[in-house]
Amino acid sequence: MFQLVTGALGLFVALHLWPLLPASLLVRILSCICIGVISQHHFLTKLAFGTMFSAEVPRFVVIGVNVLFATLVFAAVLFLALDLLRLIVAVVRRAWIPLPLVAGWGVLGVALVLGVIGVVSAIAQPAVRRVDIPIANLAERFDGYRIVQLTDLHLSRLFQAPWATELVLRTNALAPDAILITGDLIDGTLEARARDVAPLADLQAADGVFVVSGNHEYYFNHDRWMAHYAGLGMTVLHNEHVVLGGPAAGLVLAGVPDRSAHRFGLSGPDLGAALRGAPKGLPVILLNHQPADAHLSAQAGVDLHLSGHTHGGMIRGLDALIARFNDGFVSGLYRLGDTALYVNNGTALWPGFSVRLGVPSELTVFTLVRA
Repeated sequence: MFQLVTGALGLFVALHLWPLLPASLLVRILSCICIGVISQHHFLTKLAFGTMFSAEVPRFVVIGVNVLFATLVFAAVLFLALDLLRLIVAVVRRAWIPLPLVAGWGVLGVALVLGVIGVVSAIAQPAVRRVDIPIANLAERFDGYRIVQLTDLHLSRLFQAPWATELVLRTNALAPDAILITGDLIDGTLEARARDVAPLADLQAADGVFVVSGNHEYYFNHDRWMAHYAGLGMTVLHNEHVVLGGPAAGLVLAGVPDRSAHRFGLSGPDLGAALRGAPKGLPVILLNHQPADAHLSAQAGVDLHLSGHTHGGMIRGLDALIARFNDGFVSGLYRLGDTALYVNNGTALWPGFSVRLGVPSELTVFTLVRA
């Protein structure tokens, strides 16, 4: 289905470009072939590497392909808008207006500029975003407690070891009490990504680094990756919890695996199991990669549910569509009764479509305060 959609976008753009290109049939055919290749680069990546989620090619190639694919997407949207405008004019004037040459090339120029800006924004280091979270029954020692959330790092040929090293330095400089990572750390096998994830071993927080799986861990041998994260010094929370600060005046930190686990024959999220045996009356923070289960968290009395997965929608306007596939949640802070849900825009992005316009990546710092 994904390839059909991208193929349709490519065909739509090619049909609009055909009359704008030089009269040479060879030039037109070659141009359309190039458009077809760009529109199907995910499929071609899967043919070459066995998965569309990890193109093991030089970084500059990944960046170039992202710019071209983003340009294709933006061109399709702009051509569609132009067609609708021409249709309105045609209805009023009762005459169809051919696409002016300058308008067609103008669309391509604008699309290319948007593509470049979007990719450059996507691959930059995330900006620090600070959020205060009021929590009832928060012990005095946790008033002002600082949590850094990382999510959707998608370490890959696009986000490599140098990028990860800089991220770690910036994270540690925030002096967090705890670092919580809500999945999708990688795109690629352990053999391909070991060097890129190695800097994460240097993450430092007073109470430790905690991690749950995202859907992308399952695409590349979930169990091996989670064991490797543990070897990097992270505490893996797989339907389990830890108590920070002791059972009398502490904080429950729970985590569940991604809901895609069932597709791979593995145990999926079980919030009941994750909270089983947790001291009553203590505030609960839950790590869950996808936000769609937030209503279950609210029913279970979770105080703060942290998710990622949506990338914030990536592009302003596209966020409304992404929200429809995630139970209405896409970016930022939501309230579900006494439960706060925070959907992170993501620390980085999947290298298959790394574009951000109006939805910046974020390095999120939560400060817990007594309600």
